[in-house]
Amino acid sequence: MADTKEQRYVERLTGLLREMRRQMARDAEPDVREVLDWLHQQTGAGIALVVNDEGTVESSTMGFPREILRPLAPLLARLSGGKLAAAATQTAVWHVRCEALGAHGSRLVLVAAARSALSPEAVALISYTGSLITLLRRVGNGDRAWRGFHDKAYQVRFGVFQALLAGEPMLARRMTTGAVPPLLEADRLRVHLLHCPPADRDRIERAYQDPSGYHGPDLMVQCPAFKEHLICLITDGPGDGDGDGDGDGDGDGDGDKAGSSVQAGGRGETLCRLVRDNSGYALGVSGPHPLSATARAYSQAVHALAAARTMPGRVAVYAGKTSLDGVLPREPALAWSRDLLRPLDSLPALTVDVTRFFMSAPRAAVARFLDLSRNTVAAHIRRAERALGLELADVRSRAAVHLALALTSASFASEPAEQQPPPTLENLLRTERAAVWAQSFLGPLHAPQHRTLRAWIDANTDAQQTARRLGISRNTVRAHLRTAEAALGRDLLTTGIGIHDAVHALRITAAQAL
Repeated sequence: MADTKEQRYVERLTGLLREMRRQMARDAEPDVREVLDWLHQQTGAGIALVVNDEGTVESSTMGFPREILRPLAPLLARLSGGKLAAAATQTAVWHVRCEALGAHGSRLVLVAAARSALSPEAVALISYTGSLITLLRRVGNGDRAWRGFHDKAYQVRFGVFQALLAGEPMLARRMTTGAVPPLLEADRLRVHLLHCPPADRDRIERAYQDPSGYHGPDLMVQCPAFKEHLICLITDGPGDGDGDGDGDGDGDGDGDKAGSSVQAGGRGETLCRLVRDNSGYALGVSGPHPLSATARAYSQAVHALAAARTMPGRVAVYAGKTSLDGVLPREPALAWSRDLLRPLDSLPALTVDVTRFFMSAPRAAVARFLDLSRNTVAAHIRRAERALGLELADVRSRAAVHLALALTSASFASEPAEQQPPPTLENLLRTERAAVWAQSFLGPLHAPQHRTLRAWIDANTDAQQTARRLGISRNTVRAHLRTAEAALGRDLLTTGIGIHDAVHALRITAAQAL
């Protein structure tokens, strides 16, 4: 008989340990209510977790007699205040056992109430369960603190990235006073844009995160707009890489040799290895840029990623192709751009920021990136449209505004000499250098891709309408555009930032043909 009783007690303790392991293995926080229900099943007593001497119940089993808590108030006060560790009493028809949980502050009290006296084994099990609940709550608090740290660390990293995108390295430093990340001490950086499954990017970001919330000398940020993108800002040492380091991205680097931008043993090499080991990954790498030109580096990485997806190694470095704003005549181009954008000077700064982002990403992506509602983004865009007198849903209007923004934000931009009247965009695009640029830009395209790209632009990037015009399927249109992305080294279908160059190049070549 004794052996049976002892065996039953051991089985209960084993069950308690099993419940503890189950709770610890949960992805979510431990569920105290499940532990209380388990204890009720083992002892037959009603169980409650009481917060204070006023009888506030945090959790309880079904049918717990809450009316007993008011008479127990003095005893609960002594337990929660640390004067007692445990107590047994009787009130009305209830036999009550109380256990204080924790060792600091205002302690919780585990209350068990039964109509008959609790056995020594049940009392011991209640005490052990109280210790389990204490441990589980500490685990829960630790998990909340861990998640809170990672959430705050991400917010700081993303804030630093946003400041760098805005060309404000000093603002990024002020945001991190007391814990300036090593990245902000660097002269140059490259943006590595990793395409991977959304679940993997969280794992990768945390795997390389250091105790300060950064990533050693680098910075990783999960893109809020595109769930498959992990943005990696990686320091670029003097003499490394294939660019000239001045931030203009206009050299003649080889876009097919990813190794030229990867420092031995550096984070870039790690990302390349991840791509080699995972068939669903791809990596786009920018040229080297000063911190103030992070936006240009990010744009280059986006274009490189578009090319990388169709390359055998799925890794591409931005090819260093000259941009249109770099070949237009300086003073006339600045006069045109300032004249076009002057109406934005009277608009709120947020409207201008939303408009600038809208030139490089779809509306939904802008909303996620800036943490705004889609309706708010739409309202800002309508305000900008009224001021500019343009319909920004039109791809050609967006291309013109994007070019003007690139000209006015270029590092060489200064107040141009007065020109009355400023030139038109048509006049600017008629220059010989612009014609050479357009021929070079479109040169890699084969006839089917060239024809599809032109029809797609003429259809305002509507793939269905393009398919009807060309007499092909929508999937074929998309396949041609993906091939064009790789050939041009420009992103057309994800962010759409490469569409603007395509619009201008096609416009220039069409004018030449007249």
